[in-house]
Amino acid sequence: MQTLLFWSSFLLVILNHCPFLNGAPSISPCPENNLNITGGIYTISKVNNHETILRYICEEGFYPSVKKRVCSRGQWNPKPTKRLPVCKKVTCPNPNVLGNGNVLPLKRSYVVNDTTTYKCYSDFTFQGSATRVCQSNGKWSGGTPICSHNNNHCPDPGIPPGMSNREGHIFDIDDKVTYTCQKDLTLIGSKVRVCLDGGYWSGKEPECYADFTYDTPEEVAEAFSSSLKTTITMHEESEQAGKKIRLDQNGKLDIYIALDASDSIDEDNFNKAKNVIKKLINKISYYEVFPNYDILIFATDVQHIVNMTDFKRKKSKLSDVFTLLDNYNFEQDRKKTGTNIRKAYESIRDSISFERANNKKDFSETQHVVIMFTDGIANMGGDPKPVVDEIRQTVQDGNKDRETYLDLYVFGVGDDVEKDKIDEWVTKRYNNEKYFFMLQDIQKVEETLDEMIDESTSMPLCGLYKDYTEDRLSYPWMISISVLHQNGARSNCVGSLVTPMFILTAAHCFKFDDEPEKIELLASNSKAKSLGVTVDKVLLHSDYNIAGKKAQNINESYEYDVALIQLKKSVKINPDLRTICIPCTVETNRALQLSDNTPCVKQREMLFNSDLVKANFIKHDFVIRNKIKTKQHVLIKQNHQKSDCYEQAKKVLNISEKTARLMITENFFCTGGVTKNSVDAITCKGDSGGPIFLEVNRLIQVGVISWGLKDICLNGDKQTQDARDFHIDLFDENVQDFLVQYLGNEDIDTPLHFL
Repeated sequence: MQTLLFWSSFLLVILNHCPFLNGAPSISPCPENNLNITGGIYTISKVNNHETILRYICEEGFYPSVKKRVCSRGQWNPKPTKRLPVCKKVTCPNPNVLGNGNVLPLKRSYVVNDTTTYKCYSDFTFQGSATRVCQSNGKWSGGTPICSHNNNHCPDPGIPPGMSNREGHIFDIDDKVTYTCQKDLTLIGSKVRVCLDGGYWSGKEPECYADFTYDTPEEVAEAFSSSLKTTITMHEESEQAGKKIRLDQNGKLDIYIALDASDSIDEDNFNKAKNVIKKLINKISYYEVFPNYDILIFATDVQHIVNMTDFKRKKSKLSDVFTLLDNYNFEQDRKKTGTNIRKAYESIRDSISFERANNKKDFSETQHVVIMFTDGIANMGGDPKPVVDEIRQTVQDGNKDRETYLDLYVFGVGDDVEKDKIDEWVTKRYNNEKYFFMLQDIQKVEETLDEMIDESTSMPLCGLYKDYTEDRLSYPWMISISVLHQNGARSNCVGSLVTPMFILTAAHCFKFDDEPEKIELLASNSKAKSLGVTVDKVLLHSDYNIAGKKAQNINESYEYDVALIQLKKSVKINPDLRTICIPCTVETNRALQLSDNTPCVKQREMLFNSDLVKANFIKHDFVIRNKIKTKQHVLIKQNHQKSDCYEQAKKVLNISEKTARLMITENFFCTGGVTKNSVDAITCKGDSGGPIFLEVNRLIQVGVISWGLKDICLNGDKQTQDARDFHIDLFDENVQDFLVQYLGNEDIDTPLHFL
């Protein structure tokens, strides 16, 4: 910030002596009077032989009341007046839209660095960010605060700041909510969202953008790289994970990139966008993926730098792409500088249609990614939206379930971006990923690309899994554990691979005299087989003591029932054997599309956003017998919902309230019973140590299966209404200390990076 202020002051001094920063008055034939800005500076750049552009620049936290002037035929547009433009303070959208709670302080407007706090009325549950800060890009930090009862099918979607209205206050299946932004703000995201059968909302949470609002390079890098990584790994066929992701060379991933070269985009921004494209393609190549490319540059007409069909027929190769981009001359076709965005999308539509007609089988397996760089200002060709809709229909090919096979991105480039129009051209799916990026300076995005895709300094992507058939999934982190004890008895448990050298499981699966060589490990790939490595040691949580509460009339205490199996050497990671994500790590931040330095508490807020949290586990017999079973569904009970677990413990075990709470401490999650007409699956004895996981972008393990009120599997008991299961909370501070001690040790192979 100090550096920015220094240069701003320095440039203002120069302005007193030199009206035109980029040279002499000869750069522009327009008048030089009244061009200054109060509190800022200006630059002038040549667009072509006929026009120059003057841009106003303010320091961070301020924006110019006039963005630019264009000099054409000896006249400025807009025309300067004696009243100079000024640098105004950036404000954030009005946060005083919180229902069922209070926002403090209450102000007419909020400027950069203003802090707000949020608190719910009694009987309402809070979720989101309790404290938010107004940032220099005109956005609030953190997530939307929500106060709700969470007693509907979908969680309360909240009211983002800047909204003038939200219609819809019932959140059951097929119910809708409709948003409207306040005057002078543009709605970006989904104006209408629908509560879906799965308990989540369609589309993307809307945001209200002012004319000066932009996405920071960090936001762009996070959001774009996270969704693109998901696309790259969606049809993974490699033998190694992480940096060695490999796609089928016959297709699987087709990337279309369109770059606006019309009159409203100056040469400087055009060249910066071209460099972004080159760096993006280069970064994707680090993964040894083999996508096919179609790259076009458009103005009045469309010119293909690389054609998809030629690329697939090997008439063009990756090295050609860089050469052709470098050799493209911005001035070579400047006689036709209108903006025909529709024609660019028509070219992409025709290419996709051609691929569908010529190879139906490959087309059905291909992911299509369209990336458009434009300001959205079209002056010919008509509205692009109908053509974008045709692209969607072509890829879906009559099957609505195929909408995930198309990703439509737009990067807003230039001084005046038609945000509301562009927002109609991008993907909006229930996973809430971001597909439209409003850039302040495209060069900053280019600089952040180094961190967008490259995973070379961290372990392979966690929490990914692979479809085998329609009714069966492979969970490559599931490990079956069989322990032969000294007395000849055998225990069967489950664990999860959390690093290539460690398996996370339950402590009660082991006895103090168990020998590492008597522990057998099976991987749950397509056919359960030996993991191929031997056990070095078993590490139990130091506070685990099954007899620790006998003095309080509790025969078995499972508090801190967590253990790690350390292998003698790391396993080889591949699509059939890879790690699951666990809380409070940088790796999980990336899986959740959060910045690397996002604190653990934000992970928990994001994952546990209601009193009933949808989670899953895998049955033990799926691992050891290779039976065709899908994941089991449960609801983790929080806050007032958890009181049911204490009541059932009192009833089933015939104990007092005090004893129940001594047994079921705060570091246990509880599942089981009937809630909202949904019957929770119940774990069996052999499921101990297995992961309780959530599906948010990828799979995140949040708990370890520990104990239950009754074993319904022992005698084939079908009554599950009074059964309850308890799982170790991996967010628990004591549990985290244990995990950090071993999994965060930099001396081991591929340690995790804890927050």
